[in-house]
Amino acid sequence: MNIKRHHTALLALAGTALALSLTACQSDDTTRKSAPAWTASAAGKAADGGQTGAAGTAGSTDPARAAASKGSTGRTGSGGSGGSTGEQQSAATRVCTARDVTVTAATQGGAPYTHLVLTAKNTSGRSCRLAGAPHLQFLESHKQDVPVVAKSKPAAPVVLTAGAPAYALVKLSDGGVDEDNEPVSAFSLMLEGDSTVIAVTAPGSGVAVDPAKALTGYWTPELRNGADDF
Repeated sequence: MNIKRHHTALLALAGTALALSLTACQSDDTTRKSAPAWTASAAGKAADGGQTGAAGTAGSTDPARAAASKGSTGRTGSGGSGGSTGEQQSAATRVCTARDVTVTAATQGGAPYTHLVLTAKNTSGRSCRLAGAPHLQFLESHKQDVPVVAKSKPAAPVVLTAGAPAYALVKLSDGGVDEDNEPVSAFSLMLEGDSTVIAVTAPGSGVAVDPAKALTGYWTPELRNGADDF
């Protein structure tokens, strides 16, 4: 009888231990399942970027996210470089023709007048690009274009918005009395890329030109000391 009772007590104890073990396993499994669910929720908020708290702070300091944010503003990376883009847009602007500009001439400095300043004003009402240098011929006896001074070439294309001017400095002579100067009351000019001849009236009663000394600079938005001194 004692043996039977002892066996019964052992079975009861084993059943109790098994029940406690199953309860502990179920509790641990519930904890494991609930933890990933919270973590996933926090990660989702951080990815959305608009939440505060520990998860939101971690998301806002993510280097990849910060780089993407800067890139979207256009201030960093290749997209933020305005110089090359601006030059490409300028080069794509249509070239000015004789119908787009009005060209006038004025003497520079005092007597003896050795230089002219040419002004080409965009009167077309839309932007155009003034390429190269003016092609000048002062005298019927000299059909070749006046030589161009290379150092006067601007660093960027000259784009004229509606009403904007560009300038070119022209040397007529050295101002010496012994030069082979000839009087000029008007002269011809052509723009780069256009074969139309523009007749330009010389200022005052005319100018004196030495064909052997005449030079012209490139079109520029403004006259510059050094580059346009010749």
